[in-house]
Amino acid sequence: MPLGVPSFRSRRKGPAPPPTAAGLRLPEQDPALPRTRLLLPALALAAALAATAFGPLPPQNPATAPNGNAGMHGDSASSDTTPYAGPGTGAVNWSRTALASACPTVTVGRDGYPVALCTTIFGQTPTVHLLDPANGNDLASLELPKGALFGGVYAYLDQDDRLVGVDGNDNLLRIGHHRNSGGSWQLTIDQSTPLAAAIPSGDNIVGLSPGWDGKVWFATGGGVIGTADTATGTVRTLATGEGVANSISTVPGHTAVATDHALYLLGQAADGTPTVQWRAPYDRGPGRKPGQLSWGTGATPSFFGPGDGTEYVTITDNAAPHENLLVYKVDAGPTPVCATPVLTKWAASGTEDAVIASGRSVFVTNTYGYPYPALPEGAPASVPSSASYQGGLARIDLNATGTGCATVWESDVKSAALPRLSLGDNLIYTVTVSGPTDSVGAQTFATYSHAVIDPNTGAKVGGTAFGIGLLYNPLQMTGTTAPNGTLYQGTETGVLRITKK
Repeated sequence: MPLGVPSFRSRRKGPAPPPTAAGLRLPEQDPALPRTRLLLPALALAAALAATAFGPLPPQNPATAPNGNAGMHGDSASSDTTPYAGPGTGAVNWSRTALASACPTVTVGRDGYPVALCTTIFGQTPTVHLLDPANGNDLASLELPKGALFGGVYAYLDQDDRLVGVDGNDNLLRIGHHRNSGGSWQLTIDQSTPLAAAIPSGDNIVGLSPGWDGKVWFATGGGVIGTADTATGTVRTLATGEGVANSISTVPGHTAVATDHALYLLGQAADGTPTVQWRAPYDRGPGRKPGQLSWGTGATPSFFGPGDGTEYVTITDNAAPHENLLVYKVDAGPTPVCATPVLTKWAASGTEDAVIASGRSVFVTNTYGYPYPALPEGAPASVPSSASYQGGLARIDLNATGTGCATVWESDVKSAALPRLSLGDNLIYTVTVSGPTDSVGAQTFATYSHAVIDPNTGAKVGGTAFGIGLLYNPLQMTGTTAPNGTLYQGTETGVLRITKK
């Protein structure tokens, strides 16, 4: 299979519709929008769009690389936004770095070097790769002891460009990249903090995020939540008795963890022991939905807000047939200010993705029926046993007083990746899939394409096809945009490097 195809420029048939007085095109005027369902009246929507400003970014965590590039979800608040403009709506150049691994986390440090945490296809061994920012080539790699599947998924880049993650022996690692005496790059374990004594036998760490005081928060699959002081080795924990299958999120004074039963907002005692500020149970549904990896929410909690980016925290539940978006005011306790069914255009909805959350807007991806090539060990049978993948993306906005919400649009965009909102160019970047998307077709004949989405309307405004089959399948993983506009997208077999043509 060729590793490159000619890129093409997205074209719109017919003349461009005239702008409105507010400088916006109403959705009815745009011929690219027959697949987008607008749920607010046109005039009201035009007024809303004119007043909408996405952002701000969450506060910069002093213990991470710059926002947008620090981890899978961009920042420790898990907003899935970036300050950097991406390749834009025109034609792109792209290349593929073959790593024989699925690469869910790609970070970019202050030095500009991408660091990826991948899991090998054969053996499911977590492996860290350092990539060349000039061409995406693999400069160095480091295999880690194997543990739980999610232990090879979530990691972040610290303020010194070291990847912080866990290995299969429950050691909390800081992995640096350095040039040796011959000028070649190597990856080394610069710090290791043992956590095994605080983890029950048979349990594994699945999510971690840094606090503002330098401690590292972590959560295990069995629901143990803890803090680790890597300077002293002190570890403090709290047991919830509930499962965790997603990462965790931190902002000043608060840590959010979603278990398979509830959303927890936590602080810590003077000695670092996690304390529950509030707990909000949610509808976990009748079972794991097809297109999800666990039973319960598929979303990492996301902090957002129009003030400082931390006023609200949100997840999706697992209600059937349609999941609900749940938004909570951080300082108001466990009663949601928004609880609304989402992606109702389709017969059923569910998601394995975190949401994009920025300003007053939340974007939710429908992964119901998405065919993963493998499930985590112990994953229960899905309810129903199977479903076709329909895709879909929706935008929901909080009202001006933060006391309610409404769906702005629902789009037929068939996203195969977790989208990312750029505040640098006001565009959403993702990878779409077309063709057969059953469990066999997604790995063989499905076509995967770079896609650019207008967050104001849900319309696709640009795109370039990559290729077909498992080489390009992004497995609902998210892309990361470097400060120079280069977009790195993890796939089932490596990393795509995408630049403006």
